[in-house]
Amino acid sequence: MSDQPALFVRALWFLLVGWWATGIWLSVAWLLNITIIGIPLGIWMINQVPMLLSLKRRDPLVEKRVGGGQYPLVVRAVWFLLVGWWASGVWTGVAYTLTLTVVGIPLAVWMYNQLPYVVSLYRY
Repeated sequence: MSDQPALFVRALWFLLVGWWATGIWLSVAWLLNITIIGIPLGIWMINQVPMLLSLKRRDPLVEKRVGGGQYPLVVRAVWFLLVGWWASGVWTGVAYTLTLTVVGIPLAVWMYNQLPYVVSLYRY
């Protein structure tokens, strides 16, 4: 049996809370990420988006990527400074817009799951 809430409950959550709360949550997360000191909290918030949007928990087996470790921290820092901070803002805006179209939700959820990589090349 799945550990996820029932589809009806998830859909109701999305309609009443998830769609608008996710927009606020992502805005705060992005602002934290551009402050540098707020990056740990901002990244944590980004990782929580599927749960906030639709009460979807990550499957621990899916979270572990086989092979290919992380890029060195210096590479990830340079990426963030040159590309990640602005690309994540664009990526988040597109994903949130797709969320509001309802039919774009599957693509938006995929984009939310890729957001840590867009911000800082973080692989999980």
